Amino acid sequence: METLLRAALVDWLRNDPSLSGVLNAVEEESPVRASPPWLGIAASASIDWSTKGRAGREVRIAVELNTRGDEIAADGALVRAIEQRISALPRIQTGFEIATIVFLRARAERRERNLRAVLLEYRFRILETTSE
Repeated sequence: METLLRAALVDWLRNDPSLSGVLNAVEEESPVRASPPWLGIAASASIDWSTKGRAGREVRIAVELNTRGDEIAADGALVRAIEQRISALPRIQTGFEIATIVFLRARAERRERNLRAVLLEYRFRILETTSE
């Protein structure tokens, strides 16, 4: 289920008209060839969140936004747009449904060559659905 969630999240973020006009890439990992700004899944981990009748997972996913520039506040609007899009991920997906989406934490850092990175971590609780 974790893999299905990762794929659904990347697809959802990739297909946002406002984000696709700003980001050069949205990938499951760091893109091999893309100049900033780009967004990728930095890491994920899952634990059991099953019920008596359904398999489930609690999945933590960290997405990383990479940008370039001097202005610290310049990424604020883009980060808010990413957060809003993640929170609006449709709850019913192929193979699973999302019970909750919770923002956990963010971390920002400045890197070499005027690069900046913002890490956003979320907790998703998901339950398997029966395929028909």
